[in-house]
Amino acid sequence: MPRRKSVSGGTCPVARSVDVIGDRWSLLVLRDVFDGIHRFGDIQRNLGVARNILSDRLGHLVEEGILATRPASDGTAYQEYVLTAKGEHLFPVVVALQQWGERYLFGRGEHHSMLVDKRTGKPIPFMAPTAKDGTVLVPAATEVRQK
Repeated sequence: MPRRKSVSGGTCPVARSVDVIGDRWSLLVLRDVFDGIHRFGDIQRNLGVARNILSDRLGHLVEEGILATRPASDGTAYQEYVLTAKGEHLFPVVVALQQWGERYLFGRGEHHSMLVDKRTGKPIPFMAPTAKDGTVLVPAATEVRQK
């Protein structure tokens, strides 16, 4: 399946990031791996995605160093997809998308998933960029500068 035209030639880190993880299947694969789903067949069943598309996305995420493969933890002949350090650093990105969706895409009283701290069982606080002094930053308080 051909990929969309790359937009990563410029100096924008958002464009480069979208080129690597910005399609829906890649983000949903990452969500599943963060949630503890590691085998191809389990990811495929959970997402309902065609095998060829899943194979392409997993291959791309491995090629980009976001996922790695390892022998199945239960000793079977299967392999599992696991996060690399680079992949684990995407956790705040996935959490931010999840929290945005929780806040804006569900009606009052509508059931949805919620990310909780395993230690306390409480929802994790809303993620927001902050200044060094802890002040929450809004877009108007920031600017992009070229390095």
